[in-house]
Amino acid sequence: MRIAILSRSDRIYSTARLRDACITKGHDPIILDYRHCYMTIEQGQPKIFFKGAEVKGIEAVIPRIGASYTFYGTALVRQFEMKRIFSVNESQAITRSRDKLRSLQLLARAGLNIPKTVFAHDAHNVDELIAMVGGPPVVIKVIEGTQGKGVILADTLQVARSTIEAFWGQNINILVQEYIHEAGGADLRVLVVGDQVIAAMRRVGRKGEFRSNLHRGGKGEAVAIKAEEAQLALQACHTLGLGVAGVDIIRSARGPVVLEVNSSPGLKGIEAASGVDVAAAIVAYAEAHAPAANVHDSVGY
Repeated sequence: MRIAILSRSDRIYSTARLRDACITKGHDPIILDYRHCYMTIEQGQPKIFFKGAEVKGIEAVIPRIGASYTFYGTALVRQFEMKRIFSVNESQAITRSRDKLRSLQLLARAGLNIPKTVFAHDAHNVDELIAMVGGPPVVIKVIEGTQGKGVILADTLQVARSTIEAFWGQNINILVQEYIHEAGGADLRVLVVGDQVIAAMRRVGRKGEFRSNLHRGGKGEAVAIKAEEAQLALQACHTLGLGVAGVDIIRSARGPVVLEVNSSPGLKGIEAASGVDVAAAIVAYAEAHAPAANVHDSVGY
């Protein structure tokens, strides 16, 4: 089976692992830098090009779309969908997950436990917004950000007030969330593929850092998650319509809480911590769901 991995580079760990997993399983992987693909849109003839050649013969797609290229990357995934080619994550699901506000609204509507969150474009009484999430310290997040970027812990009322007003002054949309003290700067990354939790790790932020992201110097360690945590991760993934996702969960006094759902989770940290071949599980998911190859579609680039 010919599988397209949409990624900026084959030197990225996750991309290389997925390529190797495809080869191990006897498939033919092709890595397409989605930034340099282009497409023609016309009735009944959706086409995709890369380096001057039409991309043909693809039977499944594994998108690894960076946050900065969500709009263009999801347009390309949509083009593959127009050609009736299976993608492990659909374009609309990726878009949902990248919008923190939209994803939280969907999770809340589905009845899942999320941090108490306030969203406003402007307000006469900033202190009232801060009080709504329990008062300082509060977490302030830019709506579109990944790997801990655009996330601030405001530990006093003055810092929270100044930060919120500064973002609003630049017309930047933010969320204000409660800070869950009992988590102690740690969270769980749960990797979901289809209807299964494949792997999990506990992430702990480096000293003096409340964000546990591995890109921020956090450390991952093996963890046995509880049944309710596994179920919450599955529900969060399915609520957003994702086939593959990394679900970030915090253990709180009121039970597990979903922080975020990542549609392009990194594989390096979780494979090292858990010892699980996550890449192979993702390729197996694509293999199981891709339709039979179109024998009339000759292979191009």
